[in-house]
Amino acid sequence: MTIDNQSLRGFLHHVETRFPHELLRIKGQVDTHLETTSAVFELDHAGKSPVVIFENVAGHSMPIVTNIAGNRTLLASCLGVEPADIADAFRERSQKHIPCELVSKGAWDEVVIEGDDVDLTKLPIPHQFSVDAAPYITAGQVTARDPVTGIDTTGFHRLMLKGKNKLGISLHSRRRMYEFHRRAEEQGQSLPAAIVIGNHPLHYMGSMVYAYPPNVRKFEIIGGLFGEPYRLAKCGVGDLEVPAGAEIVIEGEILANEHEPEGPFGEFTGYASYRSTQNIFIAKRIRMRRDAYFHSVVAGMSRDHILISCITREGEILNALRKNIPNVKAVHVPHKTCGAFMAIVSMKKVSEGEPKMAMLSALGTELYTKYVVMVDEDVDIYDMEDVMWAIATRVRAEKDIIMVPGVKSAIIDPTSDPVTFTVTKMGIDATAPTEAGFAERLTISDEQRARARSILESANFSL
Repeated sequence: MTIDNQSLRGFLHHVETRFPHELLRIKGQVDTHLETTSAVFELDHAGKSPVVIFENVAGHSMPIVTNIAGNRTLLASCLGVEPADIADAFRERSQKHIPCELVSKGAWDEVVIEGDDVDLTKLPIPHQFSVDAAPYITAGQVTARDPVTGIDTTGFHRLMLKGKNKLGISLHSRRRMYEFHRRAEEQGQSLPAAIVIGNHPLHYMGSMVYAYPPNVRKFEIIGGLFGEPYRLAKCGVGDLEVPAGAEIVIEGEILANEHEPEGPFGEFTGYASYRSTQNIFIAKRIRMRRDAYFHSVVAGMSRDHILISCITREGEILNALRKNIPNVKAVHVPHKTCGAFMAIVSMKKVSEGEPKMAMLSALGTELYTKYVVMVDEDVDIYDMEDVMWAIATRVRAEKDIIMVPGVKSAIIDPTSDPVTFTVTKMGIDATAPTEAGFAERLTISDEQRARARSILESANFSL
């Protein structure tokens, strides 16, 4: 059987054949209420992050696939690189836009449900945290066209189950989808949209690119990540094109000038978020594969929810900095800082003032990033202990910390102003001074480390 390399199934096949220890099939029965999320968090607490397939979901015949984006090694393998090179690979490929390929029929066109038969409650939608107002579709990629330019977009938006054909949707990123809906409302129209469930993780990675020309389709960026045209097929709403290899497509519209309460929902901040644009999506048709998987992203501060945003922001910040400061070496956005709120940047410092120039550029590149820490190239940006050592020993607060008040931020950031959604952004220059005489760092050479390991191993001590 031919497997579509651009599909969720293509990814699962890739993992099963190349990383079989990173695919966990759970055959025992699980409930959609809290249990799938709890299981993945227990794996995370144990330092494990496999792709998980729940094959026996109580009350449903459809299996749930989750945690497909929680493992940096697996995501790097999708790009054919080592984990340390993933941000650079993403940065380069996301700028190589490849026109899409339109195919005659999507894999999701095997079963069509419409009219009064549409019933979203039959899908195995997890209720992830006890604080959540309802079950949420978390892996739904919402696709719509700009009613003015005709250019489409795709991206994550949380989707609260409200009834057989109704979902609450928040457009709180205030980016393209929010603007498309606003423009449709100006014309007195609802916004035709499709919710696509079950895509390859490179789709999710490409969908989170924010800085790109307005005439470029996100599907063309995703094609750049695959290194080939992304295959799309027309669905039945608004002349929209969606990934041909997806599992499920829900067709409908985001209503104009109608709002209902949405939330709370367990967000990537680690808090319950009550903030929402409170929009409404009405489903008119469901299309799916006969043996469809239901893909769900684990909510809260899970790696599945956050890691791809870490990688995409690493790439976007690195891309912005390299344009003006070529001696910037690398960027790391730690998962534990919510995949957005903090960035650590290493550079080969040539002169004073360069780190501040870089931190200001980084703070201006990404809406969500509030804190930027600049370090020298001798600091391991993936080791928070090493980063904190640099802050503790190289920072003079009165001259190395800058603050920029009143900057636009995410509305779901609990520290942002509840009316203006602004924050004070901060940069920390934790690079060593360039003047002669500053303290020399203690080091142990790679040769010495290798010798030390051999001594320990000869003493039967396993590292």
